[in-house]
Amino acid sequence: MLFDPINIEGLSIPNRFVRSATHEWLAEEDGTPTASIGDIYEELAKNEVGLIVTGYSYVNPAGKSDDLQQGIYDDRFIGPYRKIVERVHSSGSKIVLQIVHGGRQSMAQHGYPLLAPSEVEDSSTGKLPRAMTEEEILETIDDFVNATRRAKEAGFDGVQLHCAHGFLLSSFISPYTNRREDKWGGSVKNRTRIITEIVRRIREDVSADYPVMVKLNATDGFDIYSGHISLDAPECVEIAALLEKAGVCAIEVSGGIVEAGSVMSQPGVDTEEKEAYFRRYAKMIKDTVSIPVILVGGIRTRAVMDEVLRVYADMVSMSRPFISEPDLVKKLEKGADGARCVSCNRCFDKGGIRCNYDFDS
Repeated sequence: MLFDPINIEGLSIPNRFVRSATHEWLAEEDGTPTASIGDIYEELAKNEVGLIVTGYSYVNPAGKSDDLQQGIYDDRFIGPYRKIVERVHSSGSKIVLQIVHGGRQSMAQHGYPLLAPSEVEDSSTGKLPRAMTEEEILETIDDFVNATRRAKEAGFDGVQLHCAHGFLLSSFISPYTNRREDKWGGSVKNRTRIITEIVRRIREDVSADYPVMVKLNATDGFDIYSGHISLDAPECVEIAALLEKAGVCAIEVSGGIVEAGSVMSQPGVDTEEKEAYFRRYAKMIKDTVSIPVILVGGIRTRAVMDEVLRVYADMVSMSRPFISEPDLVKKLEKGADGARCVSCNRCFDKGGIRCNYDFDS
């Protein structure tokens, strides 16, 4: 099944491999995407990665969360992105733009406020965000809708709303970071409202059938003995069902926020048992929704990839392995047993993302 095509809301993808989004540290300071970013995506496309999800692209300057991230908050980005999309399409792959607001994990530079659903201190930084007003929530919805319009005009095959890893939309769906008592907090439906409103507005204002995917936190990742009331199953399954009903066409299952420790990009994945560490969440979601489920998180061997497609998800998503081996899909097609990636996390290099592991030592 790994090399079988799949159709997602009219989008024909040639195989079941997804390059999961990662921050490349290669954009201009104002968020303009560069040719160097296009080089990465084009190489993946030439090596037959079916679906490429771009790195974090912020929808408003206030939502920038790291240096040299891509932006999509102004029409001037449409042209540079269009050049990148054309390079990917020339090799037959599909590409979607991941759109994000950093929320309480933003840089809060140049006088921008640190925004979140509620005033909950980020224990990893000591920063205290300000609870968003109703007007700011509605403006942020507008920002995501406008970002989607720009993505469509640039030729992207769809967008992925980043609702994971503690960024703004993730912090709305989590009871750990959302303590609101208005229509944007409380029940699962209310906490998911900002996302379903974004999707509704995209369907009304941009396109009724433009693919809108979601990267979903299935868990915040806190230890059960931490004492935190946080996101986990079965709430994540209920959220997934609400997203499908709203019009989301695919869900990439992930997990973890910085405050919970090394949950999202777990190190030391050296056995099959350690791979696909969000698989149980993916299975619960797949058993509930009818849209495609994509699983990310420590997938390394061909045997686990095959098992994921048999049991847990419809597509296999990887980031670190594709940093180490952009030609991994071709290697697997020729009979390779899996990726060489050792999950050392040394690839997250602020000088530009690259594999820094010495395989010859």
